Amino acid sequence: MGAPAFAPTPEQRRMVHAMAGYGVPQDDIAVVIGITSRTLRKHFRHELDVAVIEANRRVAQCLFKQATTPGNIGASIFWLKARAGWREKQVEPPPEEPSKLLIVRRIIEPRFIEPAPQAQAILEGEAS
Repeated sequence: MGAPAFAPTPEQRRMVHAMAGYGVPQDDIAVVIGITSRTLRKHFRHELDVAVIEANRRVAQCLFKQATTPGNIGASIFWLKARAGWREKQVEPPPEEPSKLLIVRRIIEPRFIEPAPQAQAILEGEAS
């Protein structure tokens, strides 16, 4: 007689989902759960697939909020490079100045529409 069939618990499903979302390798997740990697993939396929997608969604949402917040130029530049195809270009200097290398950057500062007076008052804490 062999070992009893593995039956995942809700707690194990939550653990696998969390660890997969954090990027923990599947072999390590299997060790924590106490099963083989093959058994992990067989019984937790959904958690392994969905957790990574959900984690990427949450990080993208956070980055988007930061990139659209005034003053966060770093996040805005990253977004434009990663999502809008912007790139930095190196331009060779004229022959009379061969020792200098000029760097040209496209930097976008987000433009924001001024809020309506009522919204502005709420933002500044003046509304009741």
